[in-house]
Formats: sequence, C-alpha cells, structure tokens
Amino acid sequence: MDQNMENQTPAPQTQPQPTPEPGAIPQDSKNMAMLCHLLGLFTCFVGPLILWLIKKDEDKFVDSQGKEALNFQITVTIGYVASVILSAVCIGFILMAAVGICDLIFCILACVAASKGQDYRYPVCLRLVK
Repeated sequence: MDQNMENQTPAPQTQPQPTPEPGAIPQDSKNMAMLCHLLGLFTCFVGPLILWLIKKDEDKFVDSQGKEALNFQITVTIGYVASVILSAVCIGFILMAAVGICDLIFCILACVAASKGQDYRYPVCLRLVK
C-alpha cells in the first residue's frame, strides 16, 4: 500500500486566472473594433459592414464601434459622390481632398481610441445605422 502512494504524483496546481474587472473590455473586442475603423480606410463601408454583421450579436463594444465606423464610411462615401458631382465646377477637387484627409485623420483617431477600449464618436457623421 505504501508503494502505491509513492508512485502517485501530485496533481499540478493551476494558477487562478485573474478575473477581469467589471466593465473591462477584452483585448479581442478592442482589436475587432479597431479593425472596423481601419478597414474603413481601405474598403470604404464594405469592410466595417461585414465585420459589424458578423460580430454585432457577440460583443456590445464591437457592435457600437462597428455601427460608428459604418456610419462614418457611409458619410465619407456621400462626400466623395458630392465631390465628384461638384468637380464640374472645380470645387469638387478641393472637396475630395478635404474628405480624404478627414477620413484618414478621424479613422486614425478612432483606431487609437478603440485600441484603448474607449467609445469613439466621429464628429461629423450621419447616424444612419442605429
């Protein structure tokens, strides 16, 4: 009986995983929200739309930031269409450059805020998707 006790190895002790503090946003959620904003730069509204449709029911943070990115990219698309129309009177070229610069700056600000887990609201945006 003593031999059986000697051959048994003690069960490995597992470290308790730190519990996230209430209201803390998981890193995966932050990354997905940041990706929603970043995809807007490269795919217009299509990237944020696809990512939002996939993740909207799973994560509240990705849902809110995905809607925000989608709404802003729809607004940017409307701005580009208006600038193409106004290029007939030469104002459209300036407007197109302004829309592109604003898109770049606001998307970078949104990516930084989302990576920190902060809600970001674009300052100039039509709220079409609620």
